[in-house]
Amino acid sequence: MSDNTSAPGSAGNPVKFKNQDYTSIRDECLKKKTLFLDSTFTADQTSVGMPADPDPKLVIKWLRPKEISSNAVFVDGTTGTTDICQGQLGNCWLLAALSCLTMHPTLFEKVVPAGQTLAAPYVGIFRFRFWQYGEWVEVVVDDRLPVRGGRLLFSYSRTSNEFWSALVEKAYAKLIGSYGSLKGGNISEGMEDFTGGIAYTRPVSSRTPPVLWRTLTAALSRGSLLSCFIQAKNVKEIGTVTAEGLVKGHAYAITSTDKVHRKAEEVLLVRLRNPWGFVEFCGPWSDKCNDWDGIDSAEKTRIHLNIEEDGEFWIGMEDFCRMFDTVELCSVNPDSDAGEDGDAAGASDWSLTSHKGSWVPMCSAGGSRKYPRTFWKNPQFHLVLSQQDVEDVEVDEDDADVGDDDNVAGNTAVKSGAEKHKEKMKKCTMLVELLQKDRRQKDKINFFYIAFHIFKVPPELQDSTGSFDEQFFSANPLVSRSGPYKNSRAVWRKVHLDPGHYVVMPSTQRPNQQGEFFLRIYAKKGNTLGSRDITCPTPFNMTVMSTPPPPEDQKRVEKWFDEEAGPDDRLNAAEFMKLVNSVLEKDYHLPLETCRQLIFGEDTGGRGRLSRDQAEKLLSSLRNLQSIFFEYDEDSSGTMNPFELSQALKAAGVQCDNCILQMLWERFGSGEQHLPFPSFVSCVTRLQVLVALFESETSLEVKNRGINVWLLRLLAV
Repeated sequence: MSDNTSAPGSAGNPVKFKNQDYTSIRDECLKKKTLFLDSTFTADQTSVGMPADPDPKLVIKWLRPKEISSNAVFVDGTTGTTDICQGQLGNCWLLAALSCLTMHPTLFEKVVPAGQTLAAPYVGIFRFRFWQYGEWVEVVVDDRLPVRGGRLLFSYSRTSNEFWSALVEKAYAKLIGSYGSLKGGNISEGMEDFTGGIAYTRPVSSRTPPVLWRTLTAALSRGSLLSCFIQAKNVKEIGTVTAEGLVKGHAYAITSTDKVHRKAEEVLLVRLRNPWGFVEFCGPWSDKCNDWDGIDSAEKTRIHLNIEEDGEFWIGMEDFCRMFDTVELCSVNPDSDAGEDGDAAGASDWSLTSHKGSWVPMCSAGGSRKYPRTFWKNPQFHLVLSQQDVEDVEVDEDDADVGDDDNVAGNTAVKSGAEKHKEKMKKCTMLVELLQKDRRQKDKINFFYIAFHIFKVPPELQDSTGSFDEQFFSANPLVSRSGPYKNSRAVWRKVHLDPGHYVVMPSTQRPNQQGEFFLRIYAKKGNTLGSRDITCPTPFNMTVMSTPPPPEDQKRVEKWFDEEAGPDDRLNAAEFMKLVNSVLEKDYHLPLETCRQLIFGEDTGGRGRLSRDQAEKLLSSLRNLQSIFFEYDEDSSGTMNPFELSQALKAAGVQCDNCILQMLWERFGSGEQHLPFPSFVSCVTRLQVLVALFESETSLEVKNRGINVWLLRLLAV
């Protein structure tokens, strides 16, 4: 997989966070001989992101490294897993990921660019880079750090005069919003943001101890970041220490695997690190146990056995599998997920496709399959798989996990366990990940429950354009999904599918939850992903506006004109309003302003008055619009939500993409959750006028841009 290091958003050319350019700021400070003061992340309580302690003895001071330690350095010697210690902030997930990162110099330098120092030419500015939803972002910070009682309040190094880890933590806090925003989290977030890789979870129980040990060993050799934790059964258990010295609900970095020989026995070991920098495992093969007495000193030296309270320790694989629940791995390259059977050699032939999107309430946030009337409104992505893998792939049981995720009796392609294990054929392999964006808010996490579903598209529909509707998803098979909805930042799955066309649907569990997402798919070259969205056809098929009036309306208009029209035999807006409201249901009467809009949508020669033919046509159109409104106002509320609006517009001959539908709702819904009939009439009328203007436009430049651009620009007027 090629990496264009000069492309915008790449690690070599990152996006400048808050438009702050490190080089220009540094040079300006050098010129003025001043230390950098970051006005975008101020040295006060807003950056801490938590309430101030009322005790004046516990006031926070912001000091630069040289004010904390007279011999302060950015890095003392080399970086290592024991450089990072957790302070008074529940962000072990982030620091465990950072510990893992120190083991991979190339990856580390992506996050912590080389050449930074507290020695001259020093002006108090540092820069760090993080992956954020498909692009690398460079964050600059000044080096003022929160201190209480003479000690760093948050992350610190075991070497008291070293400050790189505290500054990385500050930069990440700035990126997310505040230090408080880092409280609580999943280590996969940190792993992904430090590498741009895909993080995924493996239950420890899914492998036997020897097999899991080989998986961890292979993953480490391929540059993957690994961690583990013991699941806390409830909130009270989080942070409690077991009799063996292990912390529940706490992220540990997996820093190495190895094996030693004791007599005729081969012992498989795993090395872990507690980000606290203390509190270590005290069972077999821990730092001070007797097991090491029977091991040759050369072996101890080879595996770097370090007998001190630094948070790092060895544990036997059998005990690891008995005590820990979950392992998390972050593969920088999809081939790293090959596990113990993978081939470390050879160039990767994966291609990456990604899309940023949003769930808009009442528009493109359709919820789960439990809500079939709206599920189909979720964003849809068209996946074409054409290149089968070279190797035969035995289908993993995870691949066929497409069962009931919302008590939905759906059309699924579930196979029995025996069938799954028997099936062995050439498939198309891909890794799919859905991430929800920017859900850390101040001192709390507000993740939605999210998932993605993959449906097979039958051959007869493969060339169709636009989004598939409700009927499609009830009639066609669900072939894979991310699993049950989870309230985590990301959901991930590696799937093997037959060649063909598919639709990938990212969704929140409940409808109308507003948020942004990032979908990325690694697939073998030759397999492509594209957005599947409706495009507005031109010309619009405005059939509802051209239906001949029925005889009774012709007679009513004739009578009304004879009694109400002025000398010019035309009706003004007030007179037309009385005519319309004598025909429409009482709850659907139109106000004067809507009637004016209808009149000015007609060619009245600038007089704002309707002829008999025009009045007949409009009255017929309004009857049709009322019938459509009745039909698609499914809850008989007398109003319409945007899901209903899109269907009603389609029935009226207008098919809109989500961007235009959203603009229509902002324009005619006035921020409300429900659209009344007069606003529906105004919406259709406005579209009719704009479409007519587009069709009469002679500019080739305007025509080439298309009607979508035209509508988005003029609907806001």
